[in-house]
Amino acid sequence: MNAVHDTMARQGLVRPRDGRMVGGVCAGLGRRFGLDPWIARLLFVLILFVIPGSQILVYPILWVLMPSEQTEFSATTPPATW
Repeated sequence: MNAVHDTMARQGLVRPRDGRMVGGVCAGLGRRFGLDPWIARLLFVLILFVIPGSQILVYPILWVLMPSEQTEFSATTPPATW
């Protein structure tokens, strides 16, 4: 699984920390292809009307496969815990 995450990260397919609505998949795809996240979400919904059901399967798969964007922490700033 780490190999898939590394490959996607090298290609620029990461789920950003900011601008997420649900999982950040559309925001990540929009960033990768130079689109605003809202345009990527709109295209996602429009494609849902053309090919019903396909996004219901694709979105969760991409959510698992796309790594989350890494943030750089300094030595004095501990990462947030949930």
